[in-house]
Amino acid sequence: MWRFFKAFLSIVVFAGINFATAAAPRKPNVLFIAIDDLNTRLGCYGFDHISSPNIDKLAQEGVRFDRAYCQYPSCGPSRTSVLTGLRPQTTGMINNRMSFRELAPDAVTLPQLFMKNGYYVARVGKIFHQRVPLDIGTSGADDPASWQEVVNPRGRDKDEEDLMTIYTHKLSITNTMGFLKAEGEDTEQTDGKVVDETIRMLEEHKGESFFIAAGLYRPHTPYIAPKKYFDLYHLEKTKVPELPSGYRKTVPEAALSSTADWPNFGTTEDEARDCILAYDACISFVDTQIGRLLAAVDRLGLRENTIVVLWGDHGYHLGEHGLWRKNSLYEESARAPLIFRVPGLNPASHDSLRIVEFVDIYPTLADLAGLVPPDELEGTSLRKLLTDPAADWNRPAFIQTLYVDVPGYSVRTDRWRYVEWGTRGDKGVELYDQLMDPQEMHNLAGSNQHRATIKELKELINRNWPSNQEP
Repeated sequence: MWRFFKAFLSIVVFAGINFATAAAPRKPNVLFIAIDDLNTRLGCYGFDHISSPNIDKLAQEGVRFDRAYCQYPSCGPSRTSVLTGLRPQTTGMINNRMSFRELAPDAVTLPQLFMKNGYYVARVGKIFHQRVPLDIGTSGADDPASWQEVVNPRGRDKDEEDLMTIYTHKLSITNTMGFLKAEGEDTEQTDGKVVDETIRMLEEHKGESFFIAAGLYRPHTPYIAPKKYFDLYHLEKTKVPELPSGYRKTVPEAALSSTADWPNFGTTEDEARDCILAYDACISFVDTQIGRLLAAVDRLGLRENTIVVLWGDHGYHLGEHGLWRKNSLYEESARAPLIFRVPGLNPASHDSLRIVEFVDIYPTLADLAGLVPPDELEGTSLRKLLTDPAADWNRPAFIQTLYVDVPGYSVRTDRWRYVEWGTRGDKGVELYDQLMDPQEMHNLAGSNQHRATIKELKELINRNWPSNQEP
């Protein structure tokens, strides 16, 4: 009798072990979506005329960070900061011509952390820096050590660049103000192919833990999208931002240096309007591709175990301050979309007004996945804000740039943006009251009324960039 009882007990224990193993939660997947040169010109960020229903829906299902700031408003340095969790002054990565591996050879990148913890890790398209459109179809300045699988799609947009309308013939094709209302289907474009390949990876690896990065190329110039997306917008309703009389004399010369032929690279108002509309068309095109990708997540039953993070690598000017593209330290250039959708978290609201930095993305994903990140990371996990978007949070954002030959350093607090150009501001200083002047059109740096505020913000600048503040 005892022999039979022991056999029965063994079966129960064995079944219990199997049950416990089967019930153990799988590590969360990560779908990491990077969008090149995407600013906050989205419906969910208050641009009601923009058709971006899929990104808007993602924001409604997760947490949208209203005030998220890159560390450097240029593709290569910003992406390096996100993917290493380190600030530009730490890696030394301060322009697109550098290789971060030569500067920080021992850095453990975000995808490497997941790979070391048993994840399938892959990318499609632009995640580390690639020159667009020159590097489309190639790996560009990628980091091979960060991936187990890489796909570099190339669509008909790359092959039809000679069909573009171009208004700035003196600029390289990576910077030009030019567009193409493309023929054909979405899936013939490079970004359509990025999504096709990402969906393939999801299908092939849905049964294992994965970190899959999808890097879309538009709305980076040249603005190319199927014609139907241009038809969503009306030229007569497309406006070029206006500048007050004498504006240029109110700001340091370096503040406007990112657009050498100022304003708007010398284009006419009608030409600038064409390009703004083309940028909007590219946003809607990309949004449709995001919709396809998120639909695949649901179709494959992955929603309940997949963290989705969507971000634009920096902001983008469309005539504000007379500027175009990025590389400035104004709000339009430094601020970019950041959205997390995390299974199992039930946020108190879906919008956070707290100031966060892109250097926070790495520690956040490590925290959410239960991974131990490198000690040297310089951001902080946003888990607290993903649960309670209005939680106490008092961290400023630091942004720097170097365009032409004058470095710029900016700190963004809840109310203020303070900027120093050169060494200790010897090339100019700016101060903007974000509450009263969200467009940053009135430089208060020369006002005695704000001397105490400037002193406080200057101390923050000095602490964050001590090596750049020597006399």
